[in-house]
Amino acid sequence: MRRDFPLRPRAEVAMKNSTQLLRAFHAAVSTVAWCAFFVSPSAQAESGAESTAPAPAAQANDEILVPNGFRTTLFASEPDVQQPIGIATDERGRLWVAENYTYADQATNFDLTKRDRVVILEDTDGDGRADSRKVFWDQAQKLTSVEVGYGGVWVLCAPQLLFIPDRNHDDVPDGPPEVVLDGWDAAAVRHNIVNGLRWGPDGWLYGRHGILATSRVGAPGAKDEDRTPINVGVWRYHPTRKVFEAVAHGTTNPWGFDFDRHGEMFFINTVIGHLWHLVPGAHYERMYGADFNPHLYGLIGQTADHFHWDTGEHWNDIRQGVSNTTSEAGGGHAHSGLMIYQGDNWPESYRNQMYTLNFHGRRLNADRLERRGSGYVGLHGEDMFFVQDEWFRGIDLIAGADGAVYIADWSDTGECHEADGVHHASGRIYRLAYGEPKWPGKFDLRDRSDAELVELQLHANDWYVRKARRLLAERHAAGQDMVAAREALPKLYDSQRNEVHRLRAMWCLAAIGAADEAWLREQLGESNEHLRVWAIRLLADQATVEAATLARFAELAAGDSSGLVRLYLAAALQRLPHADRWPIGAALAARLEDADDRQLPLMIWYGLEPTLPAAAEQAIALSQQPCLPLVRRHIARRLTSELEANGQAVTDLAEVAATSNDKSLQLDILRGMGDALQGRRRAPAPAGWNALSARLFAASDTDVRDEARRLGVIFGDPQAIAELRKVAADPQANAAERNNALRVLTADGGPETLTLLETLLDDPAVANEAVRGLAVYDDAAIPELVLQRYAALDAAGKELAIDTLTSRANYAAALLAAVKAGAIDRTALSASHARLIAGFNDAELTQALEETWGSIRTTADDKRALIDRLRIALTPRKLEQADASAGRVLFNKTCSNCHVLYGEGKLVGPDLTGSDRRNVTYLLENIVDPSATVGTEFRTTAVLLSSGRALSGVIVGETDKTLILRTQTEEIAVDRDDIEEMVPQELSLMPDGLLTQLTDEQIADLFAYLSTTAQVPLAE
Repeated sequence: MRRDFPLRPRAEVAMKNSTQLLRAFHAAVSTVAWCAFFVSPSAQAESGAESTAPAPAAQANDEILVPNGFRTTLFASEPDVQQPIGIATDERGRLWVAENYTYADQATNFDLTKRDRVVILEDTDGDGRADSRKVFWDQAQKLTSVEVGYGGVWVLCAPQLLFIPDRNHDDVPDGPPEVVLDGWDAAAVRHNIVNGLRWGPDGWLYGRHGILATSRVGAPGAKDEDRTPINVGVWRYHPTRKVFEAVAHGTTNPWGFDFDRHGEMFFINTVIGHLWHLVPGAHYERMYGADFNPHLYGLIGQTADHFHWDTGEHWNDIRQGVSNTTSEAGGGHAHSGLMIYQGDNWPESYRNQMYTLNFHGRRLNADRLERRGSGYVGLHGEDMFFVQDEWFRGIDLIAGADGAVYIADWSDTGECHEADGVHHASGRIYRLAYGEPKWPGKFDLRDRSDAELVELQLHANDWYVRKARRLLAERHAAGQDMVAAREALPKLYDSQRNEVHRLRAMWCLAAIGAADEAWLREQLGESNEHLRVWAIRLLADQATVEAATLARFAELAAGDSSGLVRLYLAAALQRLPHADRWPIGAALAARLEDADDRQLPLMIWYGLEPTLPAAAEQAIALSQQPCLPLVRRHIARRLTSELEANGQAVTDLAEVAATSNDKSLQLDILRGMGDALQGRRRAPAPAGWNALSARLFAASDTDVRDEARRLGVIFGDPQAIAELRKVAADPQANAAERNNALRVLTADGGPETLTLLETLLDDPAVANEAVRGLAVYDDAAIPELVLQRYAALDAAGKELAIDTLTSRANYAAALLAAVKAGAIDRTALSASHARLIAGFNDAELTQALEETWGSIRTTADDKRALIDRLRIALTPRKLEQADASAGRVLFNKTCSNCHVLYGEGKLVGPDLTGSDRRNVTYLLENIVDPSATVGTEFRTTAVLLSSGRALSGVIVGETDKTLILRTQTEEIAVDRDDIEEMVPQELSLMPDGLLTQLTDEQIADLFAYLSTTAQVPLAE
């Protein structure tokens, strides 16, 4: 098959989302081959077409499609390399491979009867193929990564980071591995296991950690309080200072990173966004779970402006095959390995672009990195290296001494989320080169002098630059005479105009201890932003920072024109003593041009937050000045979150808001205070609140008045309560304001509000909110009041009425009586409502439920029987004949309270738009028995309030004062003082029995709708 495909020169065409590339690909392969390429192995398995072995290695290599001028070489394949999970190179240009045989596709089945190994591969004649193979070490388990340096080999074998000494460089360990760090969780993880070792330009060894478990990392024998927690993010370890740090937290499963020509790290991730710019101290969006710090109040999103799959599909829909739209977008959500090409073999147009292996798309995704705002944006470039072998599972890639790129192929079926077994005998490494790379011959950079290593900092291939820098650092660490380097590097730094060459010299000076604080401080005046950034970073890495440096940081914060410089000043805050942060942080927060920046305001907040509330005086002073809105709002929220301990500070904040004429300032403070008190029914009013509130209630701006009243109710302010009652009861007032007032009053409770709710049940503008509010109260008259008005309510109001009538046992009894009498159709009760009623554990109530609605207590055998029956009944022909439009009506009634489909519904549970909806078995198992495989993030907690009201939902947020519960219909903030009992449950938020009230014809309609690939009209 032709391996080149026609592409016009890059300067002539800008390809968006690979559309033109894919058209070229269409032209290069037959329709049959194209279809086979984009059917995933799991989909083929369902049709019985899954291959039982990978394509022969030579054939697989020959069928790889690459741009004109490029060629692939089979550098190594089984049995010389098997299960390559990580690769690295040494100073001789050899490839070190971590081979993993103990990988687990489930958390419980690591095969510890096997051993992993580290293998050295070498091309001794320059033909692009490994002809020398050595096994360096074969006693590893849970091996994910390998790196070379400092007289030995570093490997990650959870729960340990090991150093295997080989100080005489004879490729034989000098002795047993030395445990450098331990504490990585190795029991609860599989593909999210700790991974990734690469030397950074700052001399630290960097690694990654996935989201499935929390590790507590430290030196062997360290006490728990001396360990560093990490559960997802990037970490680093210094080889001579013996220091471990969590650099940044967040994302899902990072499995690749690299440093660009300016030393900026970019790392790759799966599912929630693929590309992230690493900023020390950052907290990134997570797939699920909460950050260690509850006071972050916001997380930073991904760097890329695009996704590599059709976001109209769900990420795990990829198991059924790569759709055309996902293929055009990039091939899928899973990425492994990242390289920013900085070699000297590929054409210049490819240089400095980011490349990552797309696990399902079986290709290299390319992103262009551009400066934007305080950081970067990743723009989709031209994907390349398309592999047809369906066993291809690219997992790591690295550039070599020859400028070519080496790509490790795990070579297996399925994906990381499946349990189809692991094949241990396969594995390949491909070399991707442009033309014929110049073979560097046999060499060893350790033979070069210090001066020669310094000269290599000007090399066009960054491979030499990095290896030379590490060797200089090792020689310094070993106490060698570095006079030649100390003389040559300053000259190199001063003589070069190219900032990349100057940065290399700066990093080397730092590596050999020749960049002292005074010199680095001078570089803060450099005209190039990247030089200033690295001066900041290296200064902040010091154990202590001089006063003169802090003063310069504050000057830059106030006046530097570069957003990137300001970003790293914000990052540096977290490394400074608390008292030293405020002059710099306040100057950064005053830069209002950064208000809309996606990360800088949050990074400033991350740096200042740990100083509060001890630094309340500085925080309040900052809030009175021109200040980034996010920082001001978060200051108010943080101080108010500990209201009882910070009474004076909260009073001062309220006074700032009350005495200001700046509406934005007032709203920032009032909303921040409201955010902190959300869910609290009553909180002590700050001293002097009554005098301050009078001014706020009289403000000319409606929003200011509303926020002040909301606070006033929580503080028990009678004026606020009276004004809100007046607004709620006024039929001439704005409907939205009336409903908002009623909701605030309901949260406060009280007999007067109950009376008001009862009188407003017949007011169409606020009737729904009144019905909702009655659920707060335990009053014998309420069920009849609601039932009398049920027929007059709109659809949303009827649903709220059922919610209210299932909130207490005595209310539920009245509801079931109404259903039995025919006043309310039994289909108005969802399975969720039935679960709530059954949860009261009242025998009479349960009997009434079963008589009027049906049983909620289905046994496992019953569920399996129903699944088996419906799987037979719901044939493809049956679904083709079903009415998908009628199914949409049923979905809106049955499912849309918790799920989004085609952009409609509520995102309580997972978005169904891209789930495996065309698989009837998948649908049946998840609908009939939703709690069978429920994830922890969707498990419910039953909450009983002291008023007798029962709630059930997923806890999505909590503080020491409040709990945020996501129910089937809404998020409810609950004051902990009102909680009588909480019972965690091994149940999904999605209840059993969703199909109980449907006929087989209706079930077919619903499944037909769920199986659609595009929205259908509603049935009339």
